[in-house]
Order: sequence, then C-alpha cells, then structure tokens
Amino acid sequence: ISGCSQFFKAVHPECQVYLIDPPGSGYRGYVLGGPFADQSVEGESVRFFPRSKGSSVTEGIGIGRLTANFAKAKIDGAFTGSDEEAIEMAYHLKEVDGVLVGPSAALNVVGAVKLARKLGPGKTVVTVLCDSGDRYKSKLFNEQWMREK
Repeated sequence: ISGCSQFFKAVHPECQVYLIDPPGSGYRGYVLGGPFADQSVEGESVRFFPRSKGSSVTEGIGIGRLTANFAKAKIDGAFTGSDEEAIEMAYHLKEVDGVLVGPSAALNVVGAVKLARKLGPGKTVVTVLCDSGDRYKSKLFNEQWMREK
C-alpha cells in the first residue's frame, strides 16, 4: 500500500487511499492516530502500536510495528474487515464473478465496497487483488478446515 499510495498521490493528489485491517492487526489504529511506543530492538528504534483483538485467516496482513516501507505510506483513512466478511467475499467472487482470490485480496474487495458506500455514487474505487485462491484450496476453500475455524 505504501508504494501504491505514493504513486497515486504523485499522479493525482486528490486521490484518496484507504487501508483495511483484519482482526489482530494494528495498522488501522496507527493510521487513525492511535497510540504507539518506540522501543529499541537490536540497537534500532522500532515503533510499535497496539494490535486489535483477535486473529485472522488473512495470512501476512497486519502487524503491530511500523516498517520503514509503511512509514512512507500516504493513507487517508482505514476500515476494519472481519474474517467473516473476507470469507464471504472470497466465495462471492468465486461463485458469482468467477474470480478465485485468497483472503487478502477478498479483504481488499471488502474494503473497496466499504469505501464505495462511504463515497457514494459517481466515484471510482480501485483495489488490488494481491493473492490467488489457488494457495488456499486446502484451507479457505476446504469445508472441513472452515468448520474447524
């Protein structure tokens, strides 16, 4: 999101960039001006912020520290998206639109829908489908695994 936000803002400064955060992440709170604490890790100062409660099926999204890359992001706002929303969207995209995405991409679409509703008619909303559903056939698209979750 950092590189995309920088590029879009450079090309079209009026563009708005929003983040969607899963349960267990802290980026939404950070973007909205929440608290943080600097700590020394192996001699380097690292900024940590509180993570929201819970955990998520969206692997690799949302952590509780500020990375050098994310520090450069130009983000205007943030939403929270639940696992239920991401899973429902992944199945909707697969069954209705014929697009097989993973939970991260599905969560991005959930965020795009939330932003479209916030902005109202006549606006253009773009998102990134960052992962394929092929890697999740044994998890997200496996009924037994989903029942256990």
